[in-house]
Amino acid sequence: MKKHRRIVFLFIIVFTVLLFACNLLLRQTSVFHHGPDTGNLPWNLTLVNKQYAVPKSYSPQLMTLSNGQRIDKRIYPDLQAMFDKARSQGLDLQAAYGYRTKTQQDEILQDRINALRKEGLSKRAAREEAELTVALPDHSEHQLGLAIDIQAKGDTDKDRLYTWLANNAYLYGFILRYPPNRTDETGFEYERWHYRYVGKEAANIVFHKQLTLEEYLQKYK
Repeated sequence: MKKHRRIVFLFIIVFTVLLFACNLLLRQTSVFHHGPDTGNLPWNLTLVNKQYAVPKSYSPQLMTLSNGQRIDKRIYPDLQAMFDKARSQGLDLQAAYGYRTKTQQDEILQDRINALRKEGLSKRAAREEAELTVALPDHSEHQLGLAIDIQAKGDTDKDRLYTWLANNAYLYGFILRYPPNRTDETGFEYERWHYRYVGKEAANIVFHKQLTLEEYLQKYK
């Protein structure tokens, strides 16, 4: 009888461990399991997220802004037009972060993990938490030169700025890449400052149909 109970107990332990492992695997792979064929997409619709890495053949055409940040020069005319319009309405803003190298992205991720460790999180928990807001190297849109983090300058009210961007950026080909309550689709928490260039046609559809880039590519490409 004791031997039978021991076998049952061991079976329960093994089953529980396997169930936990399966749930963890499903959680890690449930996002973007029906991704588009990225090989056939134009440069402005290149998909980079937790599943899709920066294509090895991708080469951004970089230029340097007046504040030292770099972006793909192909998005500059629309970015400048958007900034000019915002400034004409009393909003002072800047492209705080643009292109990053793989090394820079790795440093940002490690800095975030280290900060969370200092707050008392375990190594595993700190990494999981960090990856909700910081992309892995080669999985960051910033490595494309098509993503920018926009910040307010001077006395500009941040809420007013981000409201304006949320309502107008699509007119210039930019989308709010990580909208609120869409983590299941994008893999990242809401970032009201992170805008991604996709071109005016795609941005118009994304905005009016309230899609993420992943959903747009699945539905229209």
